[in-house]
Amino acid sequence: MHPPCEMMVNSFLPSMRALVARRLKEDGLSQGKIASLLGLTQASVSSYLSTAPAKQTVALSSLGVTEEEAETYAALLAEDLKNNPTYAVATLYSIWSRLIGGGDACSLHRSEHPFLATCEVCMKVFGPQRGHAEGAVEHVESALRSIEGSSLFVRVMPEVSVNMAYSPEGAKSVEDVVAIPGRIVRVRGQARSFMRPEYGASTHLAAILLEVERRRPAFRAAINLRYDERMSRVLAKLRVKQVTIGHEYPAGSRDKVLDALRARLSAPGGAAEFEALVDMGGEGVEPSLYLFAEDAVKVVRRSLDIARAYTSSG
Repeated sequence: MHPPCEMMVNSFLPSMRALVARRLKEDGLSQGKIASLLGLTQASVSSYLSTAPAKQTVALSSLGVTEEEAETYAALLAEDLKNNPTYAVATLYSIWSRLIGGGDACSLHRSEHPFLATCEVCMKVFGPQRGHAEGAVEHVESALRSIEGSSLFVRVMPEVSVNMAYSPEGAKSVEDVVAIPGRIVRVRGQARSFMRPEYGASTHLAAILLEVERRRPAFRAAINLRYDERMSRVLAKLRVKQVTIGHEYPAGSRDKVLDALRARLSAPGGAAEFEALVDMGGEGVEPSLYLFAEDAVKVVRRSLDIARAYTSSG
């Protein structure tokens, strides 16, 4: 038996580790810190950093990953590792599931094992539907097209990239929430997603949405945007009702923003009417704006209204 896990261990994982290590080094982290984040020895990190990037891009291209996609994935994984290693695992498996579920890795797998020429197991197990109703995915895709078609949305994208989450009726966990694997990133001055929305593709934003939905059941969609002084003025002008957290977070938190939000909403008056969460940021956390709405199309429409106001305010 030769499952695709062999390709994950032998090709995909080492290549992504090397690219992520290089990205973390560019961010100023020491080899010791990089080793700690990646769960490797410092000698392994040193070996990765001394290897030409072309080796990784060639290996990944055989799995259907372009050089641009590889660099984007590395940036997202590096970002996740610095914030919460659990997020990095979720992102890594979202990328891998997309590769094998969409059939991108089939050519390599079949070339190595010709007797698997008619195999479609991965596409059935990890494909887009994954046991859920397709309507929610299509709903998020429709909203995503509006973002990708906008020339202004990039103005309100934070450095940590953007995700959008939608909670279908009856959603109880992050696995029931539709989001975008790999998130929405900048590509040549436009907002782009490399992957199709899918269930369970977000841990952080999905958890925030579910927490808000418990207090405000009408809110079924969320998106994160940049936050700065200019955005603060735009929100005031548009009269966006908001709750605020940040600067200090609960000690020992695995997800600082989520735990701070829970504490804020549990405080007297914390569940008052609001449509946005402002996270002022703090150590290791970039300031962010989280918008909420009844569905993904509405939350994107509100985001584009804010993007237009943000652009014109400059």
